[in-house]
Amino acid sequence: MFKHLKKWAKRTGVTCFRIYEKDLPDQPLIVDWYDGDAVVWTYHRTRNETPADERAWLAAVDAAVGDGLGLPKERIWRRERRQQKDRQEGEGQYQILGRQGVTKTVLEHGLKFEVNLSDYLDTGLFLDHRPTRQRVGTEATGKDVLNLFAYTGAFTCHAAVGGAKSTTTVDLSNTYLAWAGRNLELNGFAEGPRHRIIKADVVQWLVDERGTWDLIICDPPTFSNSTSMTQSWSVDRDHPWLLDRLLARLRPGGVLYFSTNSRGFRLEWPVPPGITVADISAPSIPEDFRNTAIHRCWRIVRTPG
Repeated sequence: MFKHLKKWAKRTGVTCFRIYEKDLPDQPLIVDWYDGDAVVWTYHRTRNETPADERAWLAAVDAAVGDGLGLPKERIWRRERRQQKDRQEGEGQYQILGRQGVTKTVLEHGLKFEVNLSDYLDTGLFLDHRPTRQRVGTEATGKDVLNLFAYTGAFTCHAAVGGAKSTTTVDLSNTYLAWAGRNLELNGFAEGPRHRIIKADVVQWLVDERGTWDLIICDPPTFSNSTSMTQSWSVDRDHPWLLDRLLARLRPGGVLYFSTNSRGFRLEWPVPPGITVADISAPSIPEDFRNTAIHRCWRIVRTPG
């Protein structure tokens, strides 16, 4: 897979991609390539009956990844991922694992992004949304773009590079908003009146905000009960309310990209008149992901006029 994907990645200007995702039943791993480093997520393995079994298996994983990818041990970054409904569930994506500060810049279709290899459960770049980010970049020209639950601002960067008239990036975390600002700078842009970065509880912000946008991206967590939020959030329960609020912020002729990682999600939203909804989940899954259930994605359009 690495040999195949390396050629594909070179053709498409990508230096980080998924190599392995639980392809063998008794090897519950995810292995991602980050331009000369490998990030390995390990899941619970039922065959490991004792702590000694677990240690032996993890040592074998390190050896196999190092041998297969030609990497020394110090270029392999291993994390334990517990079973959960969603990568963003609760405080999962914000969990700090360390403070080594090992970062590097990777490429995605020619854009630059900072990833952190050492300190968080996730690296700062969700690879499964690469096609949708590229699509947003092509549609952003001359548009006012809103990116909600923005994480490190990758969608914002694609919109800015694609010629957006303006971008607005909203998230609850100071850490990730600062990271989004650095990603903008890596791509030749700076936070300011044209590219606003806002710290806010998105749910409350949508209640208070009265602006409108041409292009909106919203990839909310499945569940959150953060102390910084005024109430708990569940995408399964609350998405009809959220989509109604998003439509209130969408201009005539505007486009909303709505995505979720909730495994059991069902879109149960009475579509208002003048709105078209297209499930683009299949084409939004990149070539390096064999797990076609990694996310669901819809393109929602308000009729012009």
